[in-house]
Amino acid sequence: MTANRNLLRIKFAHVVEAYAARMGCSLDEALRKFYGSQTYVMMRDGVSDMHCMSIPYLVEELMEER
Repeated sequence: MTANRNLLRIKFAHVVEAYAARMGCSLDEALRKFYGSQTYVMMRDGVSDMHCMSIPYLVEELMEER
């Protein structure tokens, strides 16, 4: 399934903000982590409908990639 690109960008922003808050890091650090992650790639490409998952779930996935 393909997500609307604008909605997907908003979801990316929410994941980055939630990750930064959870990890206590800057938004720049969170952005680097997110855009370099497999979570981002799977969301962008619509793999397993990752873009449909909740923000907390996606943050957990991102944290597991450490």
